[in-house]
Amino acid sequence: MTTDLAPAVEAPEALVARLAGVGRAAQRVLARMDAPAKAAALHAAAAALRAAESTILAANAQDMAAGEARGLTGAMLDRLRLDSARLAGIADAVDAVADLPDPVGQVIDRSVRPNGLELSRVRVPVGLIGIIYESRPNVTADAAALCVRSGNAVLLRGGSEAVHSNRAIHAALVQGLVSAGVPEAAVQLMPTQDRAAVGAMLTAAGLIDMIIPRGGKSLVARVQADARVPVLAHLDGICHTFIHAAADPAKARAIARNAKLRRTGICGAMETLLIDSTFPDAQAVVADLLDGGCELRGDARARALDPRINPASAEDWDTEYLDAILSVAVVDGLGAALAHIERHSSHHTDAIVTEDESVAEQFLAEVDSAIVMVNASTQFADGGEFGLGAEIGIATGRLHARGPVALEGLTTYKWQVRGTGQVRL
Repeated sequence: MTTDLAPAVEAPEALVARLAGVGRAAQRVLARMDAPAKAAALHAAAAALRAAESTILAANAQDMAAGEARGLTGAMLDRLRLDSARLAGIADAVDAVADLPDPVGQVIDRSVRPNGLELSRVRVPVGLIGIIYESRPNVTADAAALCVRSGNAVLLRGGSEAVHSNRAIHAALVQGLVSAGVPEAAVQLMPTQDRAAVGAMLTAAGLIDMIIPRGGKSLVARVQADARVPVLAHLDGICHTFIHAAADPAKARAIARNAKLRRTGICGAMETLLIDSTFPDAQAVVADLLDGGCELRGDARARALDPRINPASAEDWDTEYLDAILSVAVVDGLGAALAHIERHSSHHTDAIVTEDESVAEQFLAEVDSAIVMVNASTQFADGGEFGLGAEIGIATGRLHARGPVALEGLTTYKWQVRGTGQVRL
């Protein structure tokens, strides 16, 4: 007599251990590939993405339909949406990463001790990186490209909102990479959306070398609370723009509009506008934003500028809207602006608009954020705009890497010591 048994379901911890094992083996092969070989593999991956456009866009259409049915916000749907132009941009970003200088093997510094020992600090890959992200299918390609170029293997776990898009992008990437000699397991996508698999990744100390979360505050908080693996955190982007009394009115209007309304759903979008009480063109600035379809929530002095501004609650100053909503406050000078930013900034990106160079320099020195800008839109907070190719995210902590994390942020270093027979007395 025979009995048909359903196949056993792999436990999350066993699944992560298995994927990590083959990923670490692939990383050892990848670490031995030279810079031209890795670049050629990434160019092949970019070409494969372009060749798979119809398949990827069809998969994205599935995700968009499901997202609309689930009632995802407009900002989340915007982050999820792919079209020919956006997919071309994703492929172009992979090509751009391929053409960047390879950080692996770079000598950070070198010295010779009095006893003749030669000491060097040399950049090396981190190892196997786990990346947990939500809703943005471009992260699948960006993360894969940056990790391969920097000699790291990667285990990707995307959000359920983009599951079909991620799988289609991953399949095309791997096809291109393997055709150029990169082991298939160098870039793996978690095959399940089971949340328990995330927990297994976070506790896989000794198997995964670093975790990078990309998503909302609740995801990052869970990762930081539960991880037993080092975390490179990307927190929310409560980005401020301060229009100083000495701001050029035309620059102030253009920067404020762009910082908020170019794309409201990205982490570099301005969420709070601070206006100096003596800036002469404040009404025009807020009118531009209101006329552009942005809801403004302000303090009493801000509401006096335009009757269309709604009252702000205490929670508004600490909210990342990722939507066409903006908090506005009128402040008395640079000191008040700095104090507001210190209380409410998430240390992501903060900007000042001013023609006073000494004020600009004080703002740059005193604002403790990963990115601090003068006379520029916060929407430039992006690895591509910084000349880094793609990015893993904007790190808002103070250790290892800060700001847009690209190739250098995905390396660590080792000390290499060369002697001629020295012994320590």
